Amino acid sequence: MWKKQSFWKGSVVLVASAMVAKILGACFKIPLTNVLGGTGMGYFSSAYGLLLPVYALSVTGLSAAVAQTVSRSAALERWAEVRRIRWVARFACGGLGIVLMLLMLLLAAPFAQWAAGQPQAVYALAAIAPAALFGCLTAVERGYWEGLQNMIPTAVSQAVEAVAKLGFGLLLCQWVLSHPETVCQWVPPEVPLAALAAAGAVLGVTLSTCVGWLYFFVHGTATRTKLPSSAESAPPVGQIVRRLLYVMIPVAAGSLVTNLTSWIDLMTMMRCLGRVQLLHPDALSKNLGEIADSADFPACVYGVFTGMSVTIFNLVPSVTNMLGKSALPCASALWARQDMEGIARHTQSVVSAAAILALPAAGGLWVLADPVMEILYHSRPEEAALAAQALQALLPGMVFLCLSFPLCSILQGVGRAAVPVQCMLIGVAIKLAGNLILIPDPSFCITGAGISTSLCYGVLYVLIVYSLRRIVGVPLHLWKGMIPAAVGSLACTAAAWFCQTCGILGSGVSNALLAVMSGAGVYVVILWLFWKFGQNNGGKLQDNMCRCGNKMEHGERKCKFF
Repeated sequence: MWKKQSFWKGSVVLVASAMVAKILGACFKIPLTNVLGGTGMGYFSSAYGLLLPVYALSVTGLSAAVAQTVSRSAALERWAEVRRIRWVARFACGGLGIVLMLLMLLLAAPFAQWAAGQPQAVYALAAIAPAALFGCLTAVERGYWEGLQNMIPTAVSQAVEAVAKLGFGLLLCQWVLSHPETVCQWVPPEVPLAALAAAGAVLGVTLSTCVGWLYFFVHGTATRTKLPSSAESAPPVGQIVRRLLYVMIPVAAGSLVTNLTSWIDLMTMMRCLGRVQLLHPDALSKNLGEIADSADFPACVYGVFTGMSVTIFNLVPSVTNMLGKSALPCASALWARQDMEGIARHTQSVVSAAAILALPAAGGLWVLADPVMEILYHSRPEEAALAAQALQALLPGMVFLCLSFPLCSILQGVGRAAVPVQCMLIGVAIKLAGNLILIPDPSFCITGAGISTSLCYGVLYVLIVYSLRRIVGVPLHLWKGMIPAAVGSLACTAAAWFCQTCGILGSGVSNALLAVMSGAGVYVVILWLFWKFGQNNGGKLQDNMCRCGNKMEHGERKCKFF
């Protein structure tokens, strides 16, 4: 029999899954970067540059649309409608996935030539195309279970995908590098081996999306979760399609606009870097060293930024994004009952949880950027030093992005999916202007891309909070829930800085681990003190969203929070 999960239980499941997936993803990308270097990662990142907008238009929008419509129907106990939503979404999204896959194959060559400025990236672009089809099929299944407030299938599928990507990606990349005679006979002689090795790694990513979909196929045949019976007839197919599109289009547009920051980097960084290398070679060499004299300087720096700095930057937002997945169906159910106070408390809880994860991570990485990059990318010391500069510039944006993700999901849940799009368009304009102004300046260069990204997400967060406050119509008081995390993060950062500066265990891995452990210990102690203080003063947060799908008379219960 179908059982709902509370918001916190669902969030814990998804966050744990996301952490496992990101750790495995790091175990994939870090060795891959050490093997391919900045130039090879430039080819790899070009493929992702094409895939991300496609995912934004299809996968992200589909998952949210199915989750929102299923959640609304389940809250109103329209079970026949829930079943038909899943059936319609499967067929419609399968067709959409096939169309997107064919379009990606057709656009691979012109995209590599004109957008990415790397014609040799066409092989990686072609290898990523089937991921669009499997991504669409998987998105339907994830959205269905998320709408029923069961996050376990989504969590398991994410972990399975990460394991498959790690295995297939590294295996295929190493096979290409170890069999150059076999591989190169099928391509023109001017194609570098790094481009083919990157295509092998990308093919591993595509295979992982196939494995993720196969998990749901096996899950569906192995389990027989039964929904309650319903006397009501399901609405017609056309009506369900219109409902899905009503949610999907603005959500997809918002996700597309969010991913425009990656597109802007793809289309501006290498051109701006080539210009600054041409006009200011002496100043560039003074700031960046020998790497500035390389013929592949633009592609190398772009690969360092996207393959090294952005990889670490995305670790925490990918985890807090899971809070948004769990928050969306809860917000949708509360909005269906017009419980504005409940939505405000729900928002406070979600943002507080995001801050607890984001703030100490940003502070610790600010202090330890250099040793972290040196440890992870030890075979590329010059590129690692460059990536550390960019990472420090990205960290303020990481905090704002972590806080914005769940708020965007809540806006989608209350039927205002167009609002994040409007807010993000302003942020993207700032990102574009920042790239064009800062990157050509030799004193900024790669850090200019990080600064413009931070400005983009800072503006987005302010606009999102303002818009949500107007829609809900009651005070949100988000800052109250972030006080423990902010105080603890300051102390955590100070402890890590002290250990790193003093060099108690010398330099390298041992001292960096000591700094991390010291900062984490201080942070946990301060959060515990806030919790004890809140208990002693009766500071329990009333949260009637713990099982937000229940009826109102059974919905209220107290949750211990800071």
